Amino acid sequence: MAVPKRKMSRANTRSRRANWKATPVAVQACPACGANKQSHMACPACGTYNGRHYGAAERTEHQA
Repeated sequence: MAVPKRKMSRANTRSRRANWKATPVAVQACPACGANKQSHMACPACGTYNGRHYGAAERTEHQA
């Protein structure tokens, strides 16, 4: 297994880690109610996904 021969500088380490960024979540409009929802997930406002209704997916008061 390869082992580093020299210590990596802070600048090189930090410049390498600078590319590890979080990407924003992609949001689209729900075709049933028009609220924003994540792709491939049930709508939190109306609970529909792919033309079906899922009551467990709807938001309750404490989830707001």
